[in-house]
Amino acid sequence: MSHISTSAALLAAAVIGGAALAPLPAHASPAAPIAAGSPAARAAWIPSCESKSGDTRACGHWRLLMADGRTLTVRDAAPNRTDAKGRPDTDEGRFAISGDGRVIAYERARDHRVVVRKAAGGQVTELPGSLVPKGTGTGDLTLTLSPAGDRLLVSYDDDPARRPTKVVTIATGKVTELPAADESAGFSGDGDEVLARRFPGDNTTALVTHRLGGGSVRRTPPQVVGNATTLALAADGKTVAALIDGDADLKRPPRLRIYDMDSGELHDTVKLALKPSASPYLVRWTADGRLVLTTATDDDARPAVVRVLTADPETGEVRQNDTYTIGKDRHAFYAAGE
Repeated sequence: MSHISTSAALLAAAVIGGAALAPLPAHASPAAPIAAGSPAARAAWIPSCESKSGDTRACGHWRLLMADGRTLTVRDAAPNRTDAKGRPDTDEGRFAISGDGRVIAYERARDHRVVVRKAAGGQVTELPGSLVPKGTGTGDLTLTLSPAGDRLLVSYDDDPARRPTKVVTIATGKVTELPAADESAGFSGDGDEVLARRFPGDNTTALVTHRLGGGSVRRTPPQVVGNATTLALAADGKTVAALIDGDADLKRPPRLRIYDMDSGELHDTVKLALKPSASPYLVRWTADGRLVLTTATDDDARPAVVRVLTADPETGEVRQNDTYTIGKDRHAFYAAGE
């Protein structure tokens, strides 16, 4: 098995900085002690194994690539998700890393309950068992941590019997439900709002921002925004970044549109200073208003090369903050903020 190799500099403080994990509630259970060194993870990955029939599956333990180059093992994370009957699937177990890299969420191996802890180690916080409804398994779940890791969004892919998306406040265990008709697109830059798509049935896509303190704003944007590959909501709760993939055949680089949910204003198209084949698969705002992009190569026969970038939404200028590789024996990986 190959281990992750690192290259370039450590993550810039601007990318990995942020608020610490909220205090753990009384039902937290002990786990590994907090390790020395950086508290932030760049990414998590799990190896792939091949069966006698030639099929591949996630196997072994999840590993964290820390910002200081260490590799930590998350021994209690489930290697595989479960189906509706509770049987292990071949795909990787559910996992997420906060945008600042300091907090991880995952399904626990022994009972497939969703738990949260600091990336560097420490106590494990059990979240409500209702996050994994009986008879569904974890195959229908998607986990998304807020940028500072103080909230967890759990969405369900169980059409046609849709379940409402749930947002858990880690410190208290409080669960807030969002409308089942909405398809979550992630947290805002400060984690106080959730951006979602809504499909009203007239061949259009609407956007909704849900304020977790109460209230929401709905608007039907130009469909170049509504149907964009990737959306991200800024900390102001109104500024939406919409990514349009590049086109190698047309030699067209990835492009960015900025949309204002309050005024309905759509800003001019901005070309990102990236190759047409280097479209980011992850876009997120930081709490202080910077736009962070993550790109990755996708050749299964080679190590994945991941780049973390900061983009200027007005000029399209791109600055590289970090780059690292994940071995070709990976079955899946998740970058910070994913």
